Amino acid sequence: MVYTTMHNALFYPFVLVFGILNACLGQTPTNMTTNTVNPLLCDPAEGICATPASKTAAPSVQKPLRLVYFTDPICSSCWGIEPQLRKLKLEYGHLIDIEYHMGGLLPSWDIYNSGGISKPSDVAHHWDEVSAHYDMPIDGDVWLEDPLSSSYPPSIAFKAAQLQDEHKALLFMRRIREMVFLEKKNITKWEHLATAATEVGLNAELLKTDMEGKGKAAFEADLALARSLGVRGFPTIFIKDAAANQLTVYGFRPYAQYEMAIQSLYPDGVKKTYDTTPEALFSTYPTLTTREFTELSGMGKPDAEKTLKALVEKGFLVEKTSKNGPIWVKKGIDD
Repeated sequence: MVYTTMHNALFYPFVLVFGILNACLGQTPTNMTTNTVNPLLCDPAEGICATPASKTAAPSVQKPLRLVYFTDPICSSCWGIEPQLRKLKLEYGHLIDIEYHMGGLLPSWDIYNSGGISKPSDVAHHWDEVSAHYDMPIDGDVWLEDPLSSSYPPSIAFKAAQLQDEHKALLFMRRIREMVFLEKKNITKWEHLATAATEVGLNAELLKTDMEGKGKAAFEADLALARSLGVRGFPTIFIKDAAANQLTVYGFRPYAQYEMAIQSLYPDGVKKTYDTTPEALFSTYPTLTTREFTELSGMGKPDAEKTLKALVEKGFLVEKTSKNGPIWVKKGIDD
């Protein structure tokens, strides 16, 4: 694949690197040629969960830059970059449109390779390890207690949600990720997908219908697009300008690398300042992990934890605990 940019000096840190060892690797759909990588082995050092997302027509460019994001509901590295993406939307949302495409990380456990993960129970300890590395709460025990057979059902559900409402679809994705990473819920099951849909204001019955038709077709188109672009790892973000210049941020990367890519492609862009008070942040994002709050507020972790606990005592937040860390929820969201 050829990538172009006006600033070659900044290009190389973002080049999509293939052949990374121990990446969180997945497979192509069963009606496509199967590759030899292993699903779900996410390398925290490289920040990758890997494999083939929507051959939907690209929207007309209304903002200077377009981010084409390939992800998967159960990609732990994608959960790891939530703090960076949330900050990116606050500071550069006026300059970027983001397209979300599904990649099909785990078709089924019948398709896998060696490399340390060959069955659901192998993922449990691995998720606990990447949780510590990303400092994001992830409870791997779901793979012991109620293991997922595939990432396809929640991926198709997201594509079906997009057919109803793009914004609500993003809320839906966030909710099912909280379910699987913190609440140990098997999000391949319709009962959990329906609950998440209802919570974010989607029509659950229509979602179910679309999962069997239009949503499934949209997901298959995503897989075809990912294959055509050579995407084999998640998260992969292609950042493009109106002149077709492109940079790629591959895997878990610090916030500064996203900024560098944006500024390289659009030097005239000025990031927005935003209100970093807890009240403002939780009004925008009603659920935040400690890591997300530190990224968005600019506080150090000790001060952030002290602030969040004080807001719980005041009744502004609810602390929901999990094995590897809490998530903080604005009071009234799910009372």
